[in-house]
Amino acid sequence: MTAPTVLTARALLLDMDGTLVNSDAVVERIWRRWADRHGLDPDEVLKVVHGRQGYASMAVLLPDRPVEHNLADNARMLAEETADMDGVLPVPGAGEFLASLTGVPHALVTSADAGLSTARMAAAGLALPDVRVTAESVGASKPDPEGFLKGAAELGVAAADCVVFEDSGAGIAAGRAAGMRVVGIGSRAGAYEPDVVVPDLTSVRVEALGDGVFQVRVG
Repeated sequence: MTAPTVLTARALLLDMDGTLVNSDAVVERIWRRWADRHGLDPDEVLKVVHGRQGYASMAVLLPDRPVEHNLADNARMLAEETADMDGVLPVPGAGEFLASLTGVPHALVTSADAGLSTARMAAAGLALPDVRVTAESVGASKPDPEGFLKGAAELGVAAADCVVFEDSGAGIAAGRAAGMRVVGIGSRAGAYEPDVVVPDLTSVRVEALGDGVFQVRVG
């Protein structure tokens, strides 16, 4: 039996899609339609889109397209996603994990905008953290570290004292670039070498050690 990994922290920064909420069914529907419209291989498109804001994924997939076209397309896709909650579920253990964070400084740091993040968390039956960094809050998408650094700043905690929970390559890279330790959640995460990876949130425990320090036990 493998011993659990123990990390100490003063704040936790939580991605949403793939970490707290399983929205893969919606993401696949929306992006497969987009790929078909642009004559791209949907399976190749889906290798790129997780973790990034839509316009940033489009910039990778259609590098010669003007940015204003990507931004307009992104706005349309966000509206589609916000209207489609079919198949949105909590990641196992997410509700209990969030409930355990009472008194623990934490923030949601997501590439979704405020409307989409509110709708998806509600559809999954999850409480929204008080501190949220959404697409409107940043000028650069993951894998840029801006969102995680902003989350740490809003909580008043140094980056080195934060632990990130992420599922995607872009998100894990963003956490690392911010100088934070990263807990990988789910099957996608293992390929990107987070500090530790678990299938879901059922085996994560957070315990207070005193003086504003918390212990994160994973596994």
